[in-house]
Amino acid sequence: MRPATLAEAIERVMAGEPRDVALAEFLDTFYLASSPDRRSAALAVAPALTGDARLDALVGAIADYLARQYRLPHVPDWAFEPERFLDSPWHTSPFASNEMREFLTFSSPAEFSSRNIFTEERPLRRARAHLAKVSKPSVPSDPA
Repeated sequence: MRPATLAEAIERVMAGEPRDVALAEFLDTFYLASSPDRRSAALAVAPALTGDARLDALVGAIADYLARQYRLPHVPDWAFEPERFLDSPWHTSPFASNEMREFLTFSSPAEFSSRNIFTEERPLRRARAHLAKVSKPSVPSDPA
């Protein structure tokens, strides 16, 4: 069963489920939600801090990005906690070239770049996203 909330997806990651799997399944749930209220509810509860600064910041960026892309009434307050921001840049590409870092720096959505996360233009793409009324959003992978 897919996680119903972003907080539940992070609980699964902390329990040992691969991050990419848990977050992708959450995105499927979010994109297939039948109303803005259900989407808001999927982001409402603050996910636990994991101790992994990149993951904690990524989760804040995901909530911020999804709330804005789907024009939800508000972005959850927890997404702006200081622990949801990185002190140093994280370029999510597995390619460590200067050219790729430059591309990601300029293409990254504001919800990610404001947290010092640099990723592709549409970082949360899923095959099912086209089924949602407002389509957008692949979960950035950690090249480290």
